[in-house]
Amino acid sequence: MPPPAVTYQLRVVLRETSPPIWRRILVSPSMTLDRLHHVLQAAMGWEDCHLHMFVRGEQRFTRPGPWVDDWTPPGMPKDLDERKYRVRHLLEREKDWIEYEYDFGDSWSHRITLQKILPRDPKIRLPACLSGKRACPPEDSGGSWGFEEKLEIRDDPDHEEHEWISEWMGEDFNAEAFSVRDVNERLRHMFR
Repeated sequence: MPPPAVTYQLRVVLRETSPPIWRRILVSPSMTLDRLHHVLQAAMGWEDCHLHMFVRGEQRFTRPGPWVDDWTPPGMPKDLDERKYRVRHLLEREKDWIEYEYDFGDSWSHRITLQKILPRDPKIRLPACLSGKRACPPEDSGGSWGFEEKLEIRDDPDHEEHEWISEWMGEDFNAEAFSVRDVNERLRHMFR
């Protein structure tokens, strides 16, 4: 008899942000890591402009390419092809977690925790976003500390870089804004 169909509820937290930027998503445990990458991009609000990798312990999973051998330090295990591994291979039990790093320059590190293993509900189309808090930082904003610094400059009209940073971030950027509906619309469009 095959095992019952299940859904993974994941909590994704962008590390070193305060208050934290996070999302709660539902995915199939059989989803490959390269597909999970796209879910994370849509859920967090990134634009998929940079390299990424998943990390569990000392093992890294990423998209193969010529940069991989240059990036791997001597004595470290070679990176594994993320297209050949499924979410269930890295997250097996509730509370298991992995890292997802996006943009190696800004080093946006996300902690992905398997919160719950739920019975599969055929009425819910996967992947899906359940909840979250705060807006994704703009691309190339200098990592967590750079983003926080830019927010402070933007909020200080007397700062010498206020006008430039305000224009760069966009007049309508709201660091507290988050829309589950918008994320699910992106996911539906991406995973038709």
